[in-house]
Amino acid sequence: MGKTYEALDNRLITFIKAQKVFFVATAPLSAEGSVNVSPKGYDSLVVIDPNTVAYVDLGGSGIETLAHIRENSRITLMFCAFEGPASILRLYGRGEAVNFNEPGFATRMALFPDFDRARSVITVHIDRIADSCGYGVPFLDFREERDQLRRHTAHRSDADWQERRFESNARSIDGLPGLSRHPSAF
Repeated sequence: MGKTYEALDNRLITFIKAQKVFFVATAPLSAEGSVNVSPKGYDSLVVIDPNTVAYVDLGGSGIETLAHIRENSRITLMFCAFEGPASILRLYGRGEAVNFNEPGFATRMALFPDFDRARSVITVHIDRIADSCGYGVPFLDFREERDQLRRHTAHRSDADWQERRFESNARSIDGLPGLSRHPSAF
């Protein structure tokens, strides 16, 4: 039976830190818009306090999470136990993003000393924490992180990397604004 929590306690934080992957879900306000679910790895999440977490958004082909957060701030993070006791933990909340070209980015990025470059840092202000059984989640063995994403960006200069982000992440698949050269546009 599922249980809800007021805040992340040591047991929940330990569970979160033990997971090698988590999933981020967002959606636009429009009923015709696309719900987005993105997997995240690379030990890219930190717990800031019992009701706030942040993760480093390394980038990708789409900009759905950022576009949805900018439109309505709704976000859910899901962690599944792929080893040990069966469990699923969901963090529901309101997200805020700070992009690489916006004030405050360097401060947020300092939370992630193992990363040289990122598209954004997403902070989630948690308003609901719930777990459930996870009986349907299979056992999986973690072998290692893939290195393609890091290699894909490491060989580019900062200027080239930024330009490619602006070009490929300007709009979501539903046409919502994504990255902007002019951050005040949000």
